[in-house]
This record gives sequence, C-alpha cells and structure tokens, in this order.
Amino acid sequence: MIKVERLGPDNIAAMRALNSLFSDAFEEPEHYAARPPNDAYLARQLGNPQNIIFVAYVDGELAGGLVAYELAKLEQARSEIYIYDLAVADTHRRKGVASALIEALKPVARACGAWVIYVQADYVDEPAVALYTKLGVREDVLHFDIDIA
Repeated sequence: MIKVERLGPDNIAAMRALNSLFSDAFEEPEHYAARPPNDAYLARQLGNPQNIIFVAYVDGELAGGLVAYELAKLEQARSEIYIYDLAVADTHRRKGVASALIEALKPVARACGAWVIYVQADYVDEPAVALYTKLGVREDVLHFDIDIA
C-alpha cells in the first residue's frame, strides 16, 4: 500500500531523505547532495505554502517524492502548479507511486486556485513521457537555461 504525505517545516529529515533519493534517481549528486542546506533554510522552505512537497512510502520505506511550486499568475486571478522534481526509487517503479503522488497534488492545486498542473520531461526519459502522456496533454516546447552570471 502506498502512503503519501505532504511535508511541512517539521519534516527536515524526510526532506533530506527525499533529496538523497533525487540524487540517486537523477544521478546528480552535485545538485542534490554536494552542498545540503542547513535545517533553518529547509524549515523555511518547507513552511512556505507555495512550495508543495510530497513523499510516498511503501511498507514504511521512502519510495518516491515530488516537489512542486505554486506560480501565481497575473493575467487572471489563478495559479499554475509546476512539478519541478518527481522521482521513484528503482525498487518501487511501475507500482503506481508516481501516479499516487500526482493524485495527492490535485486537491492542493484546486485549493490554491490553480487551473493546471504542468511538468517537463526529457524526450529520452521514456517512462516519464509515458506516465505524463497517460495523465495529460502533451505540448512540445523548447527549454532554455539562462545563466545569471
């Protein structure tokens, strides 16, 4: 059975475990493990209602997690929810964990007045593309990283 929980400011250890899972799943330890933030920073971010973090457990073991952000819009009084990170541990893939995390996000999105949840996927990430195709409408866009230096 999959148990999904939303993290808050008192869940620092769970957030650290989730960052470790992201580091492994994305194979990006330089981004998720090299310079971890201190507890005060994590508590502040976890307490911000526009930062939406869910973890999923299977038999008490961290199986996956999702980090999303509420983006307030200005053209209308509404928001969008952007899923920034979503990962499932290798041992729990293809068992509905990612779908359960996204389902848990939907009522939060509705409660904050969002009109859509959106997510990016790399073309080569076939499992992610298949999952998101099953759940939503695909839009092919270009993504650019702009250096701030």
